[in-house]
This record gives sequence, C-alpha cells and structure tokens, in this order.
Amino acid sequence: MKKLYPDAAAALEGVLFDGMMICAGGFGLCGIPERLIDAIRDAGTKDLTIASNNAGIDGEGLGKLLRTRQVKKMISSYVGENKEFERQYLAGELEVEFCPQGTLAERCRAGGAGIPGFYTKTGVGTLVAEGKPVMAFDGPNGPEDYILERGIRADLSIIKGWKADEAGNLVFRKTARNFNQPMATAGKVCVAEVEEIVPVGALDPDQVHLPGIYVNRLILGAPYDKKIEFVTTRERATA
Repeated sequence: MKKLYPDAAAALEGVLFDGMMICAGGFGLCGIPERLIDAIRDAGTKDLTIASNNAGIDGEGLGKLLRTRQVKKMISSYVGENKEFERQYLAGELEVEFCPQGTLAERCRAGGAGIPGFYTKTGVGTLVAEGKPVMAFDGPNGPEDYILERGIRADLSIIKGWKADEAGNLVFRKTARNFNQPMATAGKVCVAEVEEIVPVGALDPDQVHLPGIYVNRLILGAPYDKKIEFVTTRERATA
C-alpha cells in the first residue's frame, strides 16, 4: 500500500469534501499538522467540523481556517488565545461544542477503539452535562452520578509526528504527542506529516507510539519554524 506522498496537497487529494469532520492533533502550537492545515486552506474545503484541543491562534494553526471562514463548528477544550474565534462565536457565525480536555482525548480514543460511548464524572452538575444521559454508579461513599459522552469518529485525521518509517510507524516527541495519538485513530483516513522519514527497520519497535496500520498517508513536512505562543523574556542584569 502506497503511503508516501510528495506533499500535503497530494496526500489530501480525493479525501477532502465540504461538510466533513476532521480530527486535528496538537496542543497549542506544538505538534500541529501545519502543512496539512495549509493544504486544506488552499483547497477551499468548507463547512468543516473540527475536533481539536484548541483552534490555534490568530493566523496560525487552525486559526488560518477560521480566518478563511472554512470552519462551521469547533469541538474544543480551550479557545482563549484566538480573537477571531471569539469574534465569530459571539457573532453567531461559529458553532462551538466545549469539551473538557481529558474527555475530548478519551472521546477520540474511544471512537478509534470502536467504543460508541462511555460514562465519566467530569462535567457532572455543569453546563457540560446538559442534555446528556446520567447514570449512577457505585462510588466510595455510595452511588455517584456519571454522564454519557459519545466517542468521536471523523472522516479525516490530520496529525504531526517527529519520525516515521516508510511503513507509517510513527514516533512523537514530548508535548507534540498530546492529542496526536488519539486523534490519529479516530479518523476513517489518517494523514500524517513528520519531520523525518527513515527506512523500515530503523525505528526501535519499543519506541513506536503509533503503529503504521493507523496511518494511511504520509508526507515529509520539514523544515519547520518553531513558533511560540507567548514569548517570555527577562531583562538583562545591569553590570
């Protein structure tokens, strides 16, 4: 099965369609599939529902797709660094489903594992629980309420890794592992971009975070510019 593609546009050819749902990996600006996001923007695919921890920042990450009005709905846990997201939401131009961070990760993991739903205490008694079935389970002090959360299955997963071999076995690096792994399994098709591609057999099997069976298409995205959400510096000490 051919997995290596020359660029992001080629890797997404025949996969994109208006109204689709996408799971996008990454955490803040760390580990986001930059090349694939750019290719979706350039393709003009619209009315997208995107499940992602956050929506990038203004002009970076998924913020690029918000700026071009290609996103209809976001399923996210954190949106505080994107003014355009805020503007569209408050103006009623963007539908938002807020989902606690751990619940979002588990919804994607569950979807990828074929689990249609699960019960969790997170969100009980808050707006998160509105309209969701509640069931009591035994706790240390008697029955406790849990809410039902549905697993997420997407038409497409876009993720970024550190290294991959030509068979799609993939390694993440540090914080870039956040959300990429569960998002990868939740899509009917998974397209990955990585910083380095090595021959099959070059990766230690015990170090592989995502088996190649989950990766349908793969591109080399390097070189990347390291982007920082908040530049924090201190004044130099005076002599």
